[in-house]
Amino acid sequence: MISLITIIAAYLLGSIPSGVWIGKLFYHKDVREYGSGNMGTTNTFRVLGTKAGIIVLIMDILKGSVATLLPIWFGLSLHPLLTGVIASVGHTIPIFVNFRGGKAVATSAGIILAYNPLFFTLAISSFLIYLFVSSMVSFASMAACLTAVVISFFMGDIWLIIVTISLTSYIIYRHRANIQRIKDGTESLVPFGLRYNKQKDSK
Repeated sequence: MISLITIIAAYLLGSIPSGVWIGKLFYHKDVREYGSGNMGTTNTFRVLGTKAGIIVLIMDILKGSVATLLPIWFGLSLHPLLTGVIASVGHTIPIFVNFRGGKAVATSAGIILAYNPLFFTLAISSFLIYLFVSSMVSFASMAACLTAVVISFFMGDIWLIIVTISLTSYIIYRHRANIQRIKDGTESLVPFGLRYNKQKDSK
């Protein structure tokens, strides 16, 4: 019974629509009506600015981390990665906002942060490198996920491998519209990095 409650709690944690709530409470905007139409961190940065973006980023990471730690805190036999994954699913299909959620990148990062900080550090480092080179959050997110899959095979943890592959597949699927925009050359760029500077210099 406690395990079932914990699973439900993990889903509800993941369902917290950080970007939507921050936007409506403090900016009187629904981030889903602007930019990419996504409620996640990237669109929050784009629509509401840096301060709101950082707050939503922290909240979304914490959702994954807290959900992952629940079985440990309560001494349950549930694997921490299971409740973490459920939180990521909650983020993408949140009950609080009609099941219209984000892409689970930050929440998935929170899972890894709580479960294996070293793995998180390696993955986030690769993300920052890809972001600097590409100037695209979407590309950097997917590339970092694929890099994380490779790294996971060196961690000696079969559950980490399985979950990393599963989350990566799910995240790439959620980015299918971004993939098309990358192919078309219309994907939004962050205002820094090699690609951004090259594009700016060519104008």
